[in-house]
Amino acid sequence: MRNYWIVMAAATALLLSACQRQAENLVEVTGHLFVFNYRVASATYLLTLKKTGPIPDGSVIIAEFENPQGGDPLVLNQKIYPIDDKIALQSEKLHCVRKDRPYSVSVRLVDKDGKVLQELKTQFRSDLDQTVLPSKPLVLGALYEKNPEVFKPDGSVDFSNTDKCPA
Repeated sequence: MRNYWIVMAAATALLLSACQRQAENLVEVTGHLFVFNYRVASATYLLTLKKTGPIPDGSVIIAEFENPQGGDPLVLNQKIYPIDDKIALQSEKLHCVRKDRPYSVSVRLVDKDGKVLQELKTQFRSDLDQTVLPSKPLVLGALYEKNPEVFKPDGSVDFSNTDKCPA
């Protein structure tokens, strides 16, 4: 009789767990960092995702990155292709990134009809302050020619950062 109750309890638990299907995660965060490119004097967010389930054709990812200068978030809409297993989301150029300050990003995976399939939130934190970058690119063009606004004809160099950032 005891075995009968154990089998019945196990069967009931199995049936109840089947009814409580959790929302399927279609992507997961595999990395997030700030990219500081001193050659072109830019900083950007870079968020990488990995597909963990089938994503319907025509889906897009909408990422809203916190703007380090303040104001409206920086929004990125990116189409997802069935062949992509890894997805890289890179923001437009940033200004005023501060060391050790958390910056939030929210990501929505949306199908072609506008239905939200998944939402993610994460935070970025830089170990550098953007003041390490010059305000002007060090090089210009495809041949990486020295920028004359930085490398002056008289031999002096101006690496100053002139970004006006809120306190």
